[in-house]
Amino acid sequence: MGADFLQLNVDDAPAGGRADWLAGRLRDAIADGRLPLGSRLPATRVLAAELQVSRGVVTEAYQRLTEDGHVAGRGRNGTIIVAVPVLTPSGGVGGVGGVGADGGLVGAAGAGGGGGLVESAGLFAEAPGADVFDELRAAPARIDLTPGLPDLAAFPRAAWLRAERAVLSDLSPAAFGYSDPRGTPALREAVARWLARSRGIRADPADVIIVNGVAQALGLLAQVLRHEGFGEVAVEEPGSLGTRQHLQNWGLGTPPIPVDQGGILVDALAASGAPAVLLTPAHEFPTGVVLDGERRRELMRWAADGGGLIIEDDYDAEHRYDRPPVPALRSMLAERVCYAASVSKLLAPALRVGWMLPPPQYAEALVAAKRSADLGNSVLPQLVLARLMETGELERQLRFLRGRHRRRRDTMIAAIGAHLPQATVHGAAAGVHLTITFEAGFAGGNAGATGLADTDLAAAAIARGLKVQPLSWHCQRPYPPGLVLGYAANTPTDITDGITLLASLVRDLT
Repeated sequence: MGADFLQLNVDDAPAGGRADWLAGRLRDAIADGRLPLGSRLPATRVLAAELQVSRGVVTEAYQRLTEDGHVAGRGRNGTIIVAVPVLTPSGGVGGVGGVGADGGLVGAAGAGGGGGLVESAGLFAEAPGADVFDELRAAPARIDLTPGLPDLAAFPRAAWLRAERAVLSDLSPAAFGYSDPRGTPALREAVARWLARSRGIRADPADVIIVNGVAQALGLLAQVLRHEGFGEVAVEEPGSLGTRQHLQNWGLGTPPIPVDQGGILVDALAASGAPAVLLTPAHEFPTGVVLDGERRRELMRWAADGGGLIIEDDYDAEHRYDRPPVPALRSMLAERVCYAASVSKLLAPALRVGWMLPPPQYAEALVAAKRSADLGNSVLPQLVLARLMETGELERQLRFLRGRHRRRRDTMIAAIGAHLPQATVHGAAAGVHLTITFEAGFAGGNAGATGLADTDLAAAAIARGLKVQPLSWHCQRPYPPGLVLGYAANTPTDITDGITLLASLVRDLT
């Protein structure tokens, strides 16, 4: 039983797995170019007749490709290929692999992982160094559940190209010269309006500084604070390893302040004597806690009475699913809050576009630091982004992403419930990641305790072609072991397969 289309032969399908088999063969063909972007798949009834299978088998296969973001139904135009699966370094296709009888991943070419996968497990043998995230990104893997990315396959290419063409058609020759290091007036005005609409922040465009992402905002601020005599910036505990490394790179200490279900413990912050604190109050990384109303009031008193500086990283505040929006701290005490955000979790990190709203006393020094760093961001992406904001395209993209991210979040939670019931899920109401913690049979950190460390689990996972981040990387003090898992950039198939593999590893290791 076969078809001329792709020379498919249904006799190759495993018993009871025809829809999986068909979806996998179609993914292969999209990935290797036999089915190019924009081409149309056969009608379900036509392909079902050729393969001599029920129409439901073909419909289910198409549905899986739709959920993975590779095809889209276009009414009378049929089912169109809209995104290419990512070819992994091991030569497989993202989304093709299944789960073998032993819980291990089985790719299109067979089972197991190569030597590169096993060697990558050494990433977790020691305390993470400054280049650990570069090494983790470069490590080969069939499935990547590390946090930090939105659904990159959903980048609005058509809208971006339309905006770019419109910008270029109106751009004067003078606009191609050096620009204001604070950013183009068009984007600063668009950002000010965006923040007023989406985050409740009233800001003059003159207060906005355009930067190369939040990382540059923190680097510039760290330089200015060091010059002002600051020796440390308190951070959340647990809190982002990358952010902590960034501050330490500029010579600032990072005393950890505990976080509980209400957010950062302001009493502990005051007792630390730190003159500044870096927070992710809308969706704390990595626990996902939202800074509650009482803590916000305590924090405002700490800043107003003692002159403390609050650095607000609003890194994924737009992505909320099961809770109402929470106001930005900047909207409550502008003179003591330095606000930073970017489009990395809304469009793509590769754009390297973000913004900051510093307190007035630091604005001039920050502009000078930005000028010395790079003379200002690239003009064309700023103008394109401004147009997307002003035409409503960015808000449409956000609504679209919320639906996709929510479905992938739900897939991950369902998979954890089915395969890892001993794990506790944290921070799933918003964002692009969630965190799971373990109790029995585990030990936090890398060494010095009985039981299984979360780094052991991460090492075992990457040796089997699955990338995750151990929670202990983001902790300066002992904390329950766990994993930080990204879902937004992964297909439902990859999410389910990844969690299934994790479950098998937990069983094997504990």
